[in-house]
Amino acid sequence: MLPQEIIRKKRDGSKLSTDELRYFAQGIADGSITEGQVAAFAMAVFFQHLDADECAALTLAMRDTGEVMEWASLNLPGPVIDKHSTGGVGDVVSLMLGPLLAACGGYVPMISGRGLGHTGGTLDKLDSIPGYQSTPDNGLFRHTVQQAGVAIIGQTACLAPADKRFYATRDITATVENIGLITASILSKKLAAGLDALVMDVKAGNGAFMPTYEESRRLAQSIAEVASKAGTPTTALLTDMNQPLAASAGNAIEVLEAIRFLKNECVNERLKEVTFALCSEVLQTSGLARNDSEALAKLQQALDSGQAAERFALMVRSLGGPADLMERPESHLPAAPVILPALAEEEGYLSSYHTRSLGLAVVQLGGGRTRAEQTIDHRVGFDGFLPLGHKVSPGTPLARIHARSEDDARLALQAFKESIVISPEPPESAPAIYERISS
Repeated sequence: MLPQEIIRKKRDGSKLSTDELRYFAQGIADGSITEGQVAAFAMAVFFQHLDADECAALTLAMRDTGEVMEWASLNLPGPVIDKHSTGGVGDVVSLMLGPLLAACGGYVPMISGRGLGHTGGTLDKLDSIPGYQSTPDNGLFRHTVQQAGVAIIGQTACLAPADKRFYATRDITATVENIGLITASILSKKLAAGLDALVMDVKAGNGAFMPTYEESRRLAQSIAEVASKAGTPTTALLTDMNQPLAASAGNAIEVLEAIRFLKNECVNERLKEVTFALCSEVLQTSGLARNDSEALAKLQQALDSGQAAERFALMVRSLGGPADLMERPESHLPAAPVILPALAEEEGYLSSYHTRSLGLAVVQLGGGRTRAEQTIDHRVGFDGFLPLGHKVSPGTPLARIHARSEDDARLALQAFKESIVISPEPPESAPAIYERISS
């Protein structure tokens, strides 16, 4: 096969075969296809698109350029399941979902990423835990999944290496925003984990990755269809990102909220609704629950009994973190030296957040990256976000800013004020979950 003929075929709008896509993916991974050819292929797909069959074939081809995890040799007594999110502000779901699913009989080898743009990264949150190994070797990863039922780690060089090079090229050639390529990128890594079932959390709203509700919906449909075609039963939920999902945004601050959630000490109801709904989907898809009622009852029992908290503690301990993190989180998690309240200046109702701007405010505080090589400050961010619709008066605390200096705190306070609207009338209530999508 010739790379240029595959590019020409897609450029002219023809359908590519499984063999052609497999050849091209392998060439991306091993370097036999040039950077110019990778860019030309990305641009051809950007304009001509991939149908569901092509997208499934490309997904599996990129997955198979690296290692595909196998779990049969461990004789696990439950299904291997996972969730993926398109990310947002205060999206700490993974830290509760993994332990909850493990407490319900699932095994969760969660391959997560770092922050991207205004969205927080699960690995950055976990790196705020002293000693936690977010990139363990394969043996420790498998051992942790087997013993704790959950291990949340980062992508290794062995998983879907074609995607890493392909994405880097797309990023500098204005070809990222294509549903088929986004789908293949996400799923090539997720399916390399050897899953029996997957649930997808696709955000919609002013803090979402996709710019419109319809595009979020198209992405959810694409992922559910392509993953199922590739042999992994998958459903997707469209969830709201017109306000921070948790009451906090920032790495160590979100970890603390997750710990309090798992210990049943402080449970944000909107966060719980989304977390439980995603868990319920994959419990049913994998056969661990027959219906939504049974799934929700199992999840509540896992939370009330402390089993989910125990699973999180086991995972942290197995991956090198403190053995007493759950008992003494404030002793281990880093804390910012400056805390500044953001107070309401007028009476009315909190009617809107510009959620993306809040995420960027965390980045400006030092809690995210503007360049890939940057280190981040795990201490900084926000907590105490009020939900939309809350009635306030002058002096009502709207949130707290955690900063490394007084100057940083004042800049973040100004950014926060510019990110909210207080109105005389309450806003229309919006659901936390808009829609369920299956293949």
